[in-house]
Amino acid sequence: MGKTAIILGATGLTGKLLLNRLLADESYETVKVFSRRAMGLEHPKLDEYVGDLFKLEHFQSNFTGDELFCCIGTTAKKTSDKAIYKQIDYGIPVAAAKLCKQNGIENFTVVSALGANAKSSVFYNRTKGEMEEEVLKQKIQHTYILRPSLIIGHRNEKRLGEAIASCFMNLIQVFLVGRYRKYRAIEAETIASAMHQLNQTKPEDQIFESDRI
Repeated sequence: MGKTAIILGATGLTGKLLLNRLLADESYETVKVFSRRAMGLEHPKLDEYVGDLFKLEHFQSNFTGDELFCCIGTTAKKTSDKAIYKQIDYGIPVAAAKLCKQNGIENFTVVSALGANAKSSVFYNRTKGEMEEEVLKQKIQHTYILRPSLIIGHRNEKRLGEAIASCFMNLIQVFLVGRYRKYRAIEAETIASAMHQLNQTKPEDQIFESDRI
């Protein structure tokens, strides 16, 4: 019997790339995707569950498997309401971690962000930091938190701010060395690959900043 993986955020840039990797990996028998809209993808390994991710507990009976990959995230531009923003970037990953604990899923991998800090005065960084703290409190055996810098890759949607930031990063990348290397932009494909590999190798470290991904 092969493994069963769960992905949250499979409709996003990193999540889609990860989904493709897991579907192609023969060690996985089933890949469960939980999302608020159907992906329009058919594959013999793919099981889709569509519904309200703010009420993830309603999926409890189907939330079973060997590994959970959480690629959920939004931006201030897409979600200007801070309460909703926190429901997405904090509420969903934390609810997922709690379900993993309840259902005996021993592998939890989540995409956070560089600069995550529960004590930060910056709302975005503080939200990510609080999410990380609550996830770690669940004491899931193999918990991995990835903190990427600016994520780049082909998106269907146009994000002007990210396009400008990406151009700027391309100009200064060569100067980001040593302890500043972690601020370099990172390809979504690199993040997806790291998430996949972490669950194969199961290192002792739990938090990986951008330069280690």
